[in-house]
Amino acid sequence: MHFQILKLILWPKNGGEPRIVEFHPGLVNVISGSSKTGKSAVIPIIDYCLGSGKCSIPVGTIRTACAWFGLLIETLEGQKLLARREPGDARQTGDMYLAEGATLEVPMHAPEKNITADAVKRKLDALAGLSQLGLDPNADSGFQSRVSFRDLLAFTFQPQYIVANPMVLFFNADTSEHREKLKAIFPYVLGALTPEMLLAKWEIDRLQREARRKEAALEAAKKAVNAWQVETQALLRQALEFGLLPIATQMPSEWPDVVDLLRQAAEADTRQSFTTVESIDGTLARLQELRQLESQASTNLTEKRQAYNELQRLLVSSSSYGDAILIQRDRLNISEWLRRRVSDSGDPLVAMGSVGRTKLDTLTQALAGIEIEMRSQPSLSHTFDKERLRLREEVEHATATLTAVRQEITLLEQKSKEVQGALFRQDRLERFVGGLQQALISLDRTQEGSDLTTELDRLRERINELRKIYSEREVERKTQNALQIIQNMASTILPLLDAEWPEAPILLLLDDLTIRVIHPDRSDYLWEIGSGANWLAYHVAVTLALHRFFLVGHHPVPGLLVYDQPSQVYFPRGFAADDESGTGRGRDKDIAAVRSVFETIGKEVMRSEGRLQAIVLDHAATDVWGGLTGVTLTEEWRDDIKLVPVDWL
Repeated sequence: MHFQILKLILWPKNGGEPRIVEFHPGLVNVISGSSKTGKSAVIPIIDYCLGSGKCSIPVGTIRTACAWFGLLIETLEGQKLLARREPGDARQTGDMYLAEGATLEVPMHAPEKNITADAVKRKLDALAGLSQLGLDPNADSGFQSRVSFRDLLAFTFQPQYIVANPMVLFFNADTSEHREKLKAIFPYVLGALTPEMLLAKWEIDRLQREARRKEAALEAAKKAVNAWQVETQALLRQALEFGLLPIATQMPSEWPDVVDLLRQAAEADTRQSFTTVESIDGTLARLQELRQLESQASTNLTEKRQAYNELQRLLVSSSSYGDAILIQRDRLNISEWLRRRVSDSGDPLVAMGSVGRTKLDTLTQALAGIEIEMRSQPSLSHTFDKERLRLREEVEHATATLTAVRQEITLLEQKSKEVQGALFRQDRLERFVGGLQQALISLDRTQEGSDLTTELDRLRERINELRKIYSEREVERKTQNALQIIQNMASTILPLLDAEWPEAPILLLLDDLTIRVIHPDRSDYLWEIGSGANWLAYHVAVTLALHRFFLVGHHPVPGLLVYDQPSQVYFPRGFAADDESGTGRGRDKDIAAVRSVFETIGKEVMRSEGRLQAIVLDHAATDVWGGLTGVTLTEEWRDDIKLVPVDWL
């Protein structure tokens, strides 16, 4: 994918003008500089602006001085300016700025958020033309989730701790999560698994699930039919008994003939095979009429009984009330006796005075009221007795009516066993025909040409068509072919570098994400080979070979390579004249080896005809690599010239 960096931008927190590092597309851009000038922050800044999940930009000077970090990149869609805010004490921030256009100018002041990091990652995924489908239809997330632009950066960056690492060949492959994801996406990256094939894989999985469901339904139907076949002779005899088949029907021995007879029985007119209501001399009609009368009589009896019971409860309450009045009368009756004694002046009660007489009058009045209520009680009771007798007669009449109806029903049922037999036979016949029809439906579903088998055949045919697009075997074959091509490319690059066995073929192992050097008598993994010079040579050869392969056709991996400190295996402390070589074989030879690294990268970039850009961050100055085709000095950071200007601090 055409994806090259034009500018790296830092916006200061002090509000000044931004620091801009300009790069040339289609060339090897070298930033040469001393230690502690910011070279090793370039890869983390690029990674952060491309949506990394954490900010790996070194804390200290850069994070303290900078408010925003940005990239101006060139793509087939035009230029894009991606900027991201410095996260402060947080692990990262989603605040980003995006500008797009044919040509863009860098803002002189720190931008303001207009997009999120997640949205930027989605745009980069779309720019790379990546499939939205996961690698495995049965995995919701994890290592088999969809390929993202972020995954592809494993082939772009070679930071200082990776570029000559015997244990790790690719960026971020030192963590198990990224390592497993990288192994999973390799077939996709190599073109062995294309978006079209991935879509076919998902469709195959969906169709297979549907086919399994239909196969299970078909198998269940077949089992039911097999069990039913054992009973077919008995079913034919039963059909004869019910009159569904002519009496003279012969029992066939061939299965197709048996099925034909059963179909004939299932399609017979059952109304002609059992006694009808009209044929039983009106018995069934009278029974139905009596059932209705029974229901009405039962309802009427219930209503009358309820009214009678309510009246009974009322009479009981009235009787209780009368008893209570008698008790009150007996208690107040003494007032009359007292009134008669008042006339006797010698009686002590006369001394009660006017107050006593008043109370006595009150008692006498209460007694009079009670006697009035008692005189009305007999008439009320007499009225209730009449109503009770009337309701009792109605209850007895309703009971007699219901009893008479039920007696007639019982007599009809006893006299008409024919009715019971006909009803029972009708029920059995209907059940038999229904079961027979259902069994024949199940049989039809299992036969060739049925809807279920036709649908299964269609699904299998579609799956076979899709297997021409996708199959595990085809993916594996294409993967191995692609690896062979890359290995051959790496074998042409290795002789240009300072490798100990430049002619020995290598194998790129996806399961281990490393290489193995093949000797006539043995093979060695990268971590089994000594010397940092060898490790560097294989890192450079493999990454360049991969990008040469990626340039064939449209490929989602960005056409960008960034190497940090490739010369460290030769000059770990820099290129000062008094510094000793790291290999112990002589300064001139090691300088020549470092030059060969720059030269090899330059040749590969020039071979790409502008479709590949490389950035090299190194101590080596132009006296080491100067004059090489395709290699240009971007900036030299020494003394007071650094990534972060001194006046920002």
